Amino acid sequence: MKAESWGFLLLTAFFVIVAPIYWLVSHEIIGTVALLLTLAFCAMITTYLSIQARKIDPRPEDRKDGEIIDGAGDIGFFASESIWPFWTALAVAVMALGPVFGWWLTLLGVGIGIWGTTGWCYQYYRGHYQH
Repeated sequence: MKAESWGFLLLTAFFVIVAPIYWLVSHEIIGTVALLLTLAFCAMITTYLSIQARKIDPRPEDRKDGEIIDGAGDIGFFASESIWPFWTALAVAVMALGPVFGWWLTLLGVGIGIWGTTGWCYQYYRGHYQH
């Protein structure tokens, strides 16, 4: 996690430099606030990753004597296929079209979203991938 925290630390330093320069050049409030919020978010992620890097054992890429073979093995569990992200994204799209074409469409999107999210959460409790 040290590599990630260093990357976000560089981003934080970049936004520390860019935000005041942007304000001095443009005197625009919205862009400056957006840059300051981005700075705050990068700083929060940097802090979180730095704390987590101290709590866990160093990964092979964090150690100076780490070898490529040290990172071999299972990385994690990844779903091979699923239709549920499609239905959830469709629900968000339908909900976004609700204010344009009618609020009833938002309610339809909420129903599809509840169905899609429930299916996505419980996809490993039924069917082919049941365990």
